Amino acid sequence: MTEKRILVSSGVPFEAVVGYSRAVRVGNNVSVAGTTATDEKGEIIGVADIYAQAKYILEKIDKALTEAGARMEHVVPHANVCY
Repeated sequence: MTEKRILVSSGVPFEAVVGYSRAVRVGNNVSVAGTTATDEKGEIIGVADIYAQAKYILEKIDKALTEAGARMEHVVPHANVCY
């Protein structure tokens, strides 16, 4: 049985151009794409304000998770991140 895939878009122009989704849910798993402080018009929020950028990014992730049926408290850091 194949589980339903739910794609979540934030409306940023790059999503359609490059072909990615803000978040993807399959079963109980939600993956969130790398997120920038770019709004729906392609404008950068808080150009010289890292706090404003971080706040906007976290709000954007929270909105995507909500649309996918999850919440911030469900987030588990990815163990295989390379730095």
